[in-house]
Amino acid sequence: METRPLIFDCDPGQDDAISLMMALSPPRDGQAALDIRAITVTAGNTTLNKCQRNARMIAQICAQNGGSKNIPIFAGCASPLHYPLATAEEVHGIEGLDGIEIFEPDVPLQDEHAVDAIIRLCRELDEVVLVPTGPLTNIATALTRAPDIASKISELVLMGGARREAGNITPSAEFNIYVDPHAAEIVFNANIPKTVFSLDVTHIALIQDSHVNRIEALQTPLSGILTKMLRSGYAEYDRAKFGTSGTPIHDACTAAYLFRPELFDFRKVSVQVETQSPISRGHTSVDFWGMTDRQKDTHWAIDVDQAEFFDLMIKCISAYAKT
Repeated sequence: METRPLIFDCDPGQDDAISLMMALSPPRDGQAALDIRAITVTAGNTTLNKCQRNARMIAQICAQNGGSKNIPIFAGCASPLHYPLATAEEVHGIEGLDGIEIFEPDVPLQDEHAVDAIIRLCRELDEVVLVPTGPLTNIATALTRAPDIASKISELVLMGGARREAGNITPSAEFNIYVDPHAAEIVFNANIPKTVFSLDVTHIALIQDSHVNRIEALQTPLSGILTKMLRSGYAEYDRAKFGTSGTPIHDACTAAYLFRPELFDFRKVSVQVETQSPISRGHTSVDFWGMTDRQKDTHWAIDVDQAEFFDLMIKCISAYAKT
């Protein structure tokens, strides 16, 4: 289980919300809680204003039900580095969290900009792990403004990209990378170890109705909220689009990895990002077979133990308070 200090960078989004629910879950089975120092937010699945509110909502719901408390939340970049913002309300709903009752949370938004917070925390701490599950704008901006922080980041654990599974927003691009390919290029070119959960693996870990029934059967306030989210238009959208029996919970792979990295199989690769072509914008060129002499600094997830993955997710949710 991960013991290094963590910064979650997200754009909630149902799958970001589930990742946070897992990451913020109470200690269980003798394990300590993850050492999350901050949640930073970027625009992506919806606008920055809605994404930061959604992150604070999820943090408040988790804290009220026994999860980690008092984790500072920072709003970051409202648009990509060069392209206009593309969002995904057709997937996640107009508020970015279809299936949940929207409210204005009491959890405060910090005054400090997320990019400044990332830079400050990386300079203050050692062996920081950044966990981005949205477009990489905040991370790339921090690395550009403060190149010195790269040496303080021990790992980037991110959801994004596609190789075998092609794209989910264009024929060859995954949404997070498509939204800000210039940011992704900066991040993938950074001299930092990277662990990547692309559509190649998230389309293996498909949540089924049987899993949702198990979550509902927990009969806790948080499991009830999550059940509604998993039975919302989010699930129906992906099943209809991809013709699958289940729904990918993309960003939850990052949280699962932090708890149990052995659930995944990886290939060590190098990755380049297409930024200019209007046809292949956001395409991730993965050197799977070592065709180039580029440094192989990326662990690209290629498989996951589906049964154990969902057992872990449900254990995390079951750890929350029952009343």
